[in-house]
Amino acid sequence: MNVSRSTIHPEAREINRLIRFMGSCILCALPILLTSSTPPTLLEIIIKSGVLPVISSNGPSTFYEGPLGNTGFEYDLAYDFADQLGLELTIIDKDSPSSIIKAVHNGEGFFAAAGLSIYGNNKEGNIRFTTSYLQPTLQVIYQRNMLKPKTIDDLLDRDIAVVANSPHVLALQKLRLQHPDLQWREIPDSNTSDMLEMVHTGRAEITLVDTTTFVTNSVLFPRARVAFLLSEENSIAWLFPDNNDDSLFKAANRYIEQAIASGKIDSLEEKYFSKPTVDESNALAFAKRIEERLPQWVPFFKDSSDEHGLEWLFLAAISYQESLWNKDAKSYTGVRGLMMLTNRTARGLGIEDRTDPQQSIEGGARYLVNVRERIPDGVKEPDRTWMALAAYNVGLGHLEDARVITQRKGLDPNQWNDVKQHLPLLAKPQYYRKTRHGYARGWEPVTYVKRIRDYHNILIWHYENLRRQEASDTATEEPKNTIDNMSQL
Repeated sequence: MNVSRSTIHPEAREINRLIRFMGSCILCALPILLTSSTPPTLLEIIIKSGVLPVISSNGPSTFYEGPLGNTGFEYDLAYDFADQLGLELTIIDKDSPSSIIKAVHNGEGFFAAAGLSIYGNNKEGNIRFTTSYLQPTLQVIYQRNMLKPKTIDDLLDRDIAVVANSPHVLALQKLRLQHPDLQWREIPDSNTSDMLEMVHTGRAEITLVDTTTFVTNSVLFPRARVAFLLSEENSIAWLFPDNNDDSLFKAANRYIEQAIASGKIDSLEEKYFSKPTVDESNALAFAKRIEERLPQWVPFFKDSSDEHGLEWLFLAAISYQESLWNKDAKSYTGVRGLMMLTNRTARGLGIEDRTDPQQSIEGGARYLVNVRERIPDGVKEPDRTWMALAAYNVGLGHLEDARVITQRKGLDPNQWNDVKQHLPLLAKPQYYRKTRHGYARGWEPVTYVKRIRDYHNILIWHYENLRRQEASDTATEEPKNTIDNMSQL
């Protein structure tokens, strides 16, 4: 899967790429045009080309790079749509809702899959939305060090910051009809993650975000808390240009309706928008250790990851779960070091000193790869990696016992979502007495896998934020060009 990203003149490069792409589409369609009196539809031209360019925005609720490649709610949904059409998905990355809508207007992609709200944006000309597939609720977010607001009246003297020209502005305008003294700032060229960061760092007291955005960002900005819910729901949908050819638009609507009916949307919601296992205190400690402990080990993580075909942030997430990145970590069971290896495991992996940080990380990487290779061939990615993590924690024997129980229960032993439901049964006598490897604290690997996935996502967004800050002239400073809503009264 391809993601188009440009750090130098992104607009020009994307437009040039699209012009070349559309030129190839027209050339592909010429045989049809010359042999038929009926021009091909846009959908037919796209299918002939084999590629589906889609506009999105890099973020935890849209698309990002995971340990196994690109992932994210919008990415998975768009990928499945493209796959059903027999097409390769290409993502065109834009950094704000306004730039996404502009890209749709300019024809830089065939549609936008970027978590856009119908509310407010439907007033834009020459665009249209598909059937809505998500209905998140709008939340009032405050900084944990301040007094928690409970009603709209509690917001009247607070510093409220929201994304400029967003549905959140419209929500505030509607609230002002009953609360004339309500005031806020609009931050241009920003997104809701930026707003959460402003609240987290104390550069704003209040913001508005929807439930899905807060869940996916809460562990990254743990000082931002939910004050209360607003009654209004957003309707999230794909955004299309409003043109004469609606063949692709209709195909997208049919797909979304099918995804809703089949439960695929529910499955993606559970995968991406379920509450993280990392609570506020753990998230704050994690954020501090990213700054203070992780940097010294980064070269070792990168070296071992490159050697074994792993993603270094994923390996770092495992190490944090194991040792909190403490090279002197040890437990009563005898495991030690950054990757908490036993003496027996270390010797089997050819590791001479498991307390040496570089050797410990290399040993952990070797062990994970070895375990993953021993997972049955019928288990495909990403389930293969999640089961390898579970086996890293509880052992291959116990994992296999859980897979057997899963199969006996009529579910799929090759799907992690099914197996994780049955791992905790290994602690119950009526189940473990009938297994080959006996009792296990089966709930632990389930939590273990979930926490590593959460830590990995936090690390991805920590380094993504660093990348964005380094690419920005303003760095960590608040954008200077704000629209002061007070002046509009």
